[in-house]
Amino acid sequence: MSESEPSPEVVSRRKITFGIVAGEASGDILGAGLIRSLKLRYPNAHFAGIGGEEMQAEGFHSLVPMERLSVMGLVEVLGRIRELFDIRHRLLDYFLTTPPTVVIGIDSPDFTLGLERRCRDAGIATAHYVSPSVWAWRQKRIFKIAKSVDLMLTLFPFEARFYEEHNVPVAFVGHPLADRIPLEPDTEAARRALELNSDAPVLAILPGSRQGEIERLGTLFLEAARWIQTRRPDLQLVIPCVNRERQKQIRELVEALAVELPVTVVLGRSREVMGAADVVLLASGTATLEAMLLKKPMVVGYRLSAVSHAILSRMVRIPHVALPNLLAREALVPELLQADASPETLGAAVLERLENEVERMRLKVAFTDLHLQLRQNADERAATAISELVERRSAQ
Repeated sequence: MSESEPSPEVVSRRKITFGIVAGEASGDILGAGLIRSLKLRYPNAHFAGIGGEEMQAEGFHSLVPMERLSVMGLVEVLGRIRELFDIRHRLLDYFLTTPPTVVIGIDSPDFTLGLERRCRDAGIATAHYVSPSVWAWRQKRIFKIAKSVDLMLTLFPFEARFYEEHNVPVAFVGHPLADRIPLEPDTEAARRALELNSDAPVLAILPGSRQGEIERLGTLFLEAARWIQTRRPDLQLVIPCVNRERQKQIRELVEALAVELPVTVVLGRSREVMGAADVVLLASGTATLEAMLLKKPMVVGYRLSAVSHAILSRMVRIPHVALPNLLAREALVPELLQADASPETLGAAVLERLENEVERMRLKVAFTDLHLQLRQNADERAATAISELVERRSAQ
């Protein structure tokens, strides 16, 4: 037990309550892990707010079904804006009427940061788990965050550095995926599970999880795969799809190709597909983190509309888009964006990583080092940081 953690005798005499708000499935998983670790420190604590099945399984009381917050897309949000405001008002009224020891917002910053600020103005301690991408774009949001939270919990070290530079209390806790994914992935086991040929190379293709991403990148990635297969006929192509709608969309793109392309389309199991691969061709996003943790060479490709790219290029202030490159502070993996992303350029980059054994070993060493940096037992570190906040406030 650290000096900042309470003794069992002290805890038994105090009423500790945690208000937690998670709006998406990923936040529900983070919240459940945090609750488990907090209960070890505060066995009699009460947890309430908004959360999903994972959090509720840990004894959490959700005032509103979490799926009411799980809204994506501008049109969808506008269609539900009145309901979302009503939910936030109800939640704020609950927290102000029965003030918790600390309010913790998990991701969903557009919903949670405003709530956190109102609670903090009312004298309630606040924390936010998972930093918005304020370090990348719209950096002036840092001033709103500074007024909203007593503590920011970040998944990545470069995020923590940004908050330190702006004098916002922060704790780097590591990434839960780094705790769950083994340091040595079992490629052969993944291939057996997917019934792939263990003696032939595998290319995993992940053009994104949303309809719009697949519309922009699906055919491009398939044409790149065809370019590679003309040079490596033994190459096995596998595409995981997040749901049946995206599976249907991918199959239609495959059928629309001018040349027949043998490809295995899998429902779900994206981590298993990446685990079975020799190389991964994927869109930028969190999948690049999983590929890195699985120690897979990768090529990142992405295209936006010309208008969106013109706007974002003026707003984004980071040298890289792929998480491995951001973590390493160097270009470990190729990023082929906009006009640079063609079937030939993507294909050549994949082929280079497929055939260059020295580069593959170099990447494995670099990715292992980054994995160890992120493998910090995130649930425990987050609970420790929250506990320290609770104890500081109770001592005031």
